[in-house]
Amino acid sequence: MDRIGPNFIDIWRWSLDPAPCEIDRLFPMLSGEEKARASRFVYPEHRQHFIAGRAGLRLVLGHYLHLPPHRIGLTYNVFGKPRIAGASELLHFNLSHSADVAMLAVSDHYPVGIDVEAIKPLKEDIAGHFFSKRECAALAAFAGDDYLNAFYRCWTRKEAFVKAHGAGLSLPLDSFDVTVDAASRPRLESLDGDRDAPLNWSLFDLASPPGFAGTLAALTLGNAVHLRYSDHNVLALKASVAHPAHTDPRQRQNGGSRAIPV
Repeated sequence: MDRIGPNFIDIWRWSLDPAPCEIDRLFPMLSGEEKARASRFVYPEHRQHFIAGRAGLRLVLGHYLHLPPHRIGLTYNVFGKPRIAGASELLHFNLSHSADVAMLAVSDHYPVGIDVEAIKPLKEDIAGHFFSKRECAALAAFAGDDYLNAFYRCWTRKEAFVKAHGAGLSLPLDSFDVTVDAASRPRLESLDGDRDAPLNWSLFDLASPPGFAGTLAALTLGNAVHLRYSDHNVLALKASVAHPAHTDPRQRQNGGSRAIPV
């Protein structure tokens, strides 16, 4: 298996809108269960996004494991977090997608969670229903577009943490606090029942496309970790493509989720 190491977490991004002929090429890479699920989508666009997302995930994992995409077995914990069958401790990963964008985090050292969201106007007080009192108070300092951007920063930070934590919907969104401002590095400020959580967990703002917000959360246990972005065309990956560690060192570096009602 290609190693990433303790100092980096790899980030991959790709479009969920490839050409129709690409969908035909990608479909055989899916598992039998995924193919059946794809066939149940009513709208062609949703089917296409699902196929491109799952095929991209399998292509990237196969790139690290040196396995054909269709041969990668995926299992899920009781809360629905996916892992590689028989190799759950060798490679941690998490996938998120919104609109036509997919982003994937991969680490061979740290549990990870990733969330990316298209920024859309809100039709209800979602923060008041789901966020902690501390976060709601912080958001009250913003108005208009600034509020919208702050909301999505908060939402993706919370969703990424929930996904990395692995407890799914059993972890209430108001049981922990994250920062909401853009001026400072994102942080987990508290977690009910775990006073050491802010020291053990790291949050990272993602280099997301315009009009999107994104966050990565990882259980780094205080280690200094950088994000390493791959510039490869994910859906065109082949076994001969170089691992991100072997590409240009000038690559950018920086220090299953709920849907948002719109």
